[in-house]
Amino acid sequence: MKPERSKVSQDTNSRVKLGSFDIIGSRSKAVAIIEIPDDKWDLRHLIAAEILKRHKNVKSVLAKVSPRVGVERLRKYILLAGNHDTTVIHKEYGYLLKLDPTKVYFSPREAEERIRIASQVKPGEKVLVMFAGVGPFCIAIAKKQPKVQIVYGVEINKAAFDFFKENIKLNKLEGKVKAFLGDVRDICPKFDENFDRIVMPLPKGAEVYLDIALEKIRDGGTIHFYNWGAEPNPYKQGIEKILSATSVNGYSAKILGKRLVSQYSPRVWKVRIDFQVYKVSNARETEHPNIP
Repeated sequence: MKPERSKVSQDTNSRVKLGSFDIIGSRSKAVAIIEIPDDKWDLRHLIAAEILKRHKNVKSVLAKVSPRVGVERLRKYILLAGNHDTTVIHKEYGYLLKLDPTKVYFSPREAEERIRIASQVKPGEKVLVMFAGVGPFCIAIAKKQPKVQIVYGVEINKAAFDFFKENIKLNKLEGKVKAFLGDVRDICPKFDENFDRIVMPLPKGAEVYLDIALEKIRDGGTIHFYNWGAEPNPYKQGIEKILSATSVNGYSAKILGKRLVSQYSPRVWKVRIDFQVYKVSNARETEHPNIP
């Protein structure tokens, strides 16, 4: 199921007009997640009732009441209407993801981003996904590229890890995808493998784990690095972080591509920067972008 972003508009008395919101789940059971402006807060129950009326598959309506915080990237919600059971099975691009949005980080809006990454994976690759959550990148990769050798996912949130393990079974990927519980810095150095591709889908603070990624990437491998970046050049800070980390740790980086993933605020973007890594002694090409 592609990410669904619906709109609630004013009733005939025209007191409520709200923009888009997320629906996570399936046609049989879904959760709506909405952000209500302060000046509309007194209308929250009316808004929730309207969502339930218009979307018969929505069984719970949650309102955001905090930003995402901590290493687990969780936010607080309140239930405005519907069922207290907010565990759902979300479908996107043919694979299934069981999760509870009140307990784990998950963005339905990034389904296309996940499939873009999965489409780059080649047969025989070994892939590592840091900050794996309930496993959406891992599952997408293994379903899109069934000839991938192995996909490892590391997640620190126990609830997300438990859903991740369920999702491996739900998608019949036992033996192809492996979930690991713990901090990336503790878990990844224990892997015997070096990886062809590493995904780092943590836009805030992932740079402190670049040394671990560089340690576990094979020579010539690709890292997908995410970062928050501000206009007019949202890639600048991320590229600087990459070049600093590679230089300090004895590697060279070749920037392969850049992409705006999603907009966080009017001038701030979540971006992805793809780069290839070489040990300095084996460097074939070092790219030093002109960063204005």
